[in-house]
Formats: sequence, structure tokens, C-alpha cells
Amino acid sequence: MTDQLTRQLRQTGVIAVLMIDRLEDAVPLARALLAGGVDAIELTLRTEVALECLRRIRAEVPEITAGVGTILTLKQANEAKEAGATFGVAPGMNPRVVAEAARIGLPFAPGVCTPTDIELALEAGCKALKFFPSEPCGGLTYLRSIAAPFMHLGVQFIPLGGVSAANAATYLKEPSVLALGGSWLAPKDLIAKGDWAAITKLAREASDIVKQVRP
Repeated sequence: MTDQLTRQLRQTGVIAVLMIDRLEDAVPLARALLAGGVDAIELTLRTEVALECLRRIRAEVPEITAGVGTILTLKQANEAKEAGATFGVAPGMNPRVVAEAARIGLPFAPGVCTPTDIELALEAGCKALKFFPSEPCGGLTYLRSIAAPFMHLGVQFIPLGGVSAANAATYLKEPSVLALGGSWLAPKDLIAKGDWAAITKLAREASDIVKQVRP
């Protein structure tokens, strides 16, 4: 990722991870998160409308830094780039996908959960890495252990999986943590009901935690 994008994500602290089923929910959801102080999102490619949601958000809510997650193939990397993704994220470390993202100029954070994954990511030129699944892998204690041999190289992590408002502050205090993947910010039931006020409340809670930990 670029230095500018890395600084921006560190300042934001929380990236809302979204799975959107209905196209009409994209813009009000983005606006609800922004109203709560969360200005970075990762739209996961787990629904058919994800890329069109990205296009609408980029057009109508330009203040949002919008990336694409669950990029598993070269084709998806190219589609994300063409749709206007600011960055890409994957659950694992696929050297071919990472190389394609580099070729097309898409800042990319591959997923890691072992020292070998980290070495492969570094060899591919990636220093911002998704730590996934964070809590099932061993949480912050485990992350500290696997990160230690690589910290002098400037590696930074985006934990996702079991991260919530309850443990967000603890993660954010860790020097190796760039930002958190916040899948708890927009639960599917709240999106389905169109309860944007509740999502804004969750976003405000998260952004307040970031401000307290990283003033």
C-alpha cells in the first residue's frame, strides 16, 4: 500500500467490512458509517452486487475510502480495480493474485496467519497484511509472537475475525496494528432492516474508541 493510504488507514483505525445483498442499501449504508466517523470500508465480493455497490458509493459518497475484500482470483483483482477500488484485500496469501494486483496498481493486503505467510507476503512486496482469522488464530498474544521477527521491516497488520468493540482498544494500542477490520459495524440484520441510525451508533462507538487510543 502507498504511504499516504497507510497513514490514512492508521488514522481511521477501523475499516468497516461489509457484505451487501441489495444494491439500494449501498449508499445509505456508506452514509450511515460516515456519519458515525468511519470513513473506510471493505466491500466483500461475497454477493453479486458488490462491485456495483462500490461504483455507487464512489460516485455518491466520495468521502469514503472504499476497498474490495475477498479477492481470490486475478479476474476479481482486475474487476475491483476497474470498479474504482482504492485497495484490495484477500483472506489468504496467493502469490499470483498479489502479483496481479501489483501489476495493475491496486494496493493490496493479503491475508496471513503464520510466519510463512508473512515471509511470502514480504517477498511479494506487501507490508500491510490482513491478520485473519484473528481471534481463532490466537488473538493479540499470537499476533505479537509471529510479528516480532518482522517488525524491523515495517510490517503492519489489519486484524479481522473476532474483533469487536469489546477488544478494539486493546488491539489498537498494539504498535503493529495498522487498523481493525470491523465486521461488527454493519450486521446483516441491521442492513436488512435499513436501521441506519443503529449502524451510525456502532460506527460512532468505534470511532470514539480510535480517538481515545490514538488521539
